[in-house]
Amino acid sequence: MSLEAFGWDHFFSQQLSSDEQDSGIPARVVAMHRTSLVVTEGADEYDVALGGRWFQDPSEFRPTVGDWVLLAEGRDKVVRLLERKSVFKRYSAGPKRDIQLLAANVDTLFIVTSCNDEFNENRLVRYLALAQEAGIMAVVVLTKRDLSNESHRYVERARKVSGSSVIECVDARDSDTLEGIRLWTTKGQTVALVGSSGVGKSTLLNTLADRELQRTEAIREDDSRGRHTTTYRSIHRIEQGALLVDVPGIRELALAEATEGVASAFEDVEILAARCRFVDCNHQTEPGCAVQSAISEGRLEPERLKQFRKLRREEARNSASLSERRNTDRRTTQRIRRHAKERERTIDDE
Repeated sequence: MSLEAFGWDHFFSQQLSSDEQDSGIPARVVAMHRTSLVVTEGADEYDVALGGRWFQDPSEFRPTVGDWVLLAEGRDKVVRLLERKSVFKRYSAGPKRDIQLLAANVDTLFIVTSCNDEFNENRLVRYLALAQEAGIMAVVVLTKRDLSNESHRYVERARKVSGSSVIECVDARDSDTLEGIRLWTTKGQTVALVGSSGVGKSTLLNTLADRELQRTEAIREDDSRGRHTTTYRSIHRIEQGALLVDVPGIRELALAEATEGVASAFEDVEILAARCRFVDCNHQTEPGCAVQSAISEGRLEPERLKQFRKLRREEARNSASLSERRNTDRRTTQRIRRHAKERERTIDDE
């Protein structure tokens, strides 16, 4: 199988020097482990350990699923990471707040949610903002329509917060209902599936592939939530030619460094805000506020403005925190390097 079947094109090939074209081996990362990668050069797959140097820099500069890397001739070492077309990332949960890469070089993002109590507008808007920031086409996929008598209501709820994004309502087990989303699963296209546990990502993946690629489990009846079945990110190539990335269920989806993504996800609010009388309008009680006028006239939902404000505050706060941490890490690294050089000079003097 050729590299082109895994998404290789001129964007990546033109990054290679003449020497690299002769001796280097381009490969795509198809799975991630803690300190190693599974890569393919089109025909075979290889486990490649990541050397310690890759963990000296922030996580954004390390390979992730979907990346293209250049291997040494022995296929035992990653020489360098090629420039990405796109990268889908989030501000990670837990005490070590950092950017976590979820998938790279993605063409389309399937935001999978379900027609039950799991559906959440705030979470959907966050995914849309991250997709917009990455420049990735987003498709909202509503699953479990066969288990709901009101699937149309979930479609309407999704439409209110999704702007111009495509919305597909499906039964993930029924191949006939997936014709709409198959438009994005053509040869060489990389599609990432994201969403909470139990919404049907693995079932959708299996049905699109027409074979079992991921284990599936039933949702809990008491809260409509699912169990984790995907434990790590991996790429699967299906017969139609697309490359599908199944991302494990995400419990927390915080935003950072996504100013443009938030603005794009709330383009309707931004357009109205540009018409306000005052440039620094807070869209509360100021005279000549076009946003509040739209709310009064029923052209904008008050909840929409509330979501916009919340995400803008969160994004600004997290971005500032991330920048502060990077500065601290940079100072620490510089201090360690200075100390190492001083030790080398001391040893030389002795």
